[in-house]
Amino acid sequence: MWVAGVRVGEGQQGLGQTPSPLPLSTTIREKGSSVTGAFEGWYRDRDGSIRVLVGYFNRNTKQELDIPVGPNNRIEPDGPDRGQPTHFLTGRQWGVFTFKAPADFATKKLTWTLVANGQTNTITLHMRPEWEVEPFEDVASKNTPPVIRFKPDGPAFTGPPSAIAATLGTATSSPLVLTAWVSDEGAKLAVANALLSIGRGSEPAGFPGLPATSVTWSKFRGPGAVTFDNAKPPVNQAERGKVTTTATFGAPGDYILRLQANDQSGDGGGGFQCCWTNVHVAVAVTPAPSAGRVSQ
Repeated sequence: MWVAGVRVGEGQQGLGQTPSPLPLSTTIREKGSSVTGAFEGWYRDRDGSIRVLVGYFNRNTKQELDIPVGPNNRIEPDGPDRGQPTHFLTGRQWGVFTFKAPADFATKKLTWTLVANGQTNTITLHMRPEWEVEPFEDVASKNTPPVIRFKPDGPAFTGPPSAIAATLGTATSSPLVLTAWVSDEGAKLAVANALLSIGRGSEPAGFPGLPATSVTWSKFRGPGAVTFDNAKPPVNQAERGKVTTTATFGAPGDYILRLQANDQSGDGGGGFQCCWTNVHVAVAVTPAPSAGRVSQ
């Protein structure tokens, strides 16, 4: 069944969801509302490939949802898994994943279907020319996304996520230390950047008082809860932009965490798809070791 261009009323609920009597709800409320994918656009990656940039909007202000890949979280055709999240934070989340466009993407379309709280929303992913975006540089201000490294002089990650940036391991009983180094050059054109900062209570790049780059850790995929000591750790400019926190995992299994870095352009680059950075970190979590017994 289709309502207002969106397919509704099929599938089953995901984990921890509240049933809703409505076939489709656009209401923002604490819990019981829907989640909709958000097609941000497509772009040409640095290796020449075409990638699809996708986020989502969780209309619940307090209810985070876990929706496993499958009937309730599927990208079609040739899915259902194209690297999309299975854990959905509240609110609008920008460009949280990408995937390489299929060879025939210019003439065909894909769909992403999410079932949340009994409500099914489907969005279309396509390659229309007007939806091409430039996530690596803002044309007006020459701003570029922040740079994330997992070693002080390690590989640099910037812009949308395209691969696993780091692989870590821990046990359920052991908090995992998460350390990264974040830097940002700021906009190259001060006049354009000054216009960017109007109404945001911040000063443009090249002027005193420029806010430091902010970072946020979150769960992207995984079988259990993830608890961060501080999901928004401060950026220590005195240590080359070092950021540190810890994560504790509620169940063994394979997880993916997302680290997002924002500059003064804000979430989603203020809606222009530049300039922010998302990276994915894989974590293998083993069961807590059993307490040993002393033999007599």
